[in-house]
Amino acid sequence: MSAGRPLGWRIGAVVACLVAGLLLGVARASAGGEDVGTRSVDLSVVVRDAQQRVLAADAQAAQLQAQVGQAADGDVSPQVEQALAQVDALAPAAGLVPVVGPGLRVTMSDAPRDSDGNYPAGVDPDDLVIHQQDVQAAVNALWAGGAEAMMIMDQRVLTTSAVRCIGNTLLLQGRTYSPPFVITAIGDAASMSAALDREPGVRLLLQYVDKYHLGYEVTPVDEVELPAYDGTIRMKSATEAGR
Repeated sequence: MSAGRPLGWRIGAVVACLVAGLLLGVARASAGGEDVGTRSVDLSVVVRDAQQRVLAADAQAAQLQAQVGQAADGDVSPQVEQALAQVDALAPAAGLVPVVGPGLRVTMSDAPRDSDGNYPAGVDPDDLVIHQQDVQAAVNALWAGGAEAMMIMDQRVLTTSAVRCIGNTLLLQGRTYSPPFVITAIGDAASMSAALDREPGVRLLLQYVDKYHLGYEVTPVDEVELPAYDGTIRMKSATEAGR
């Protein structure tokens, strides 16, 4: 029994070394021969590359949509004409046409830096920047307050549009933006302003505005024009006509 324990230990050690060598080889192969211990990822480069791919895909989608439109201009069946008429009727509600009207503009920005470009010492940097949840809270409040149409920065958005942030950079529908972040909504300004005041996420943000001087401004606008939504609308479900 006592002689068997050292033998088993030696066998286990050999197996462990073989497994470790195999894993190291796979890791180096995946790294393309680079030192995996010092390999790092530049997130800004990843985001920039992804944005270029999105812009290229958008251009291709626009070209294909134009081809579809040209094909639809020809002779079509009555069923197709009826479907196209239904699409045109739903376009305003789907955000696919420009909208003009009065509304509200919300501007959000990071805390100011000193003359050397630095934030105050001894403060958590996360407390000094606008985050994804801050933008999303304002967007949710505006929709809840009766917003009929909305634009974030220069893009028209829908109720299903996702707001994402990487650091203090806004990622929206494949494009990146730096603060200040501007949200423009068409609707009753008083109702939307009241909804912003009630929103817990906005009220939390205002605590940081008071303490660290982040930028938060709500401005009524007499008239503003929002462009049509030009992103992809994903169909979640479908029902056969007549059922």
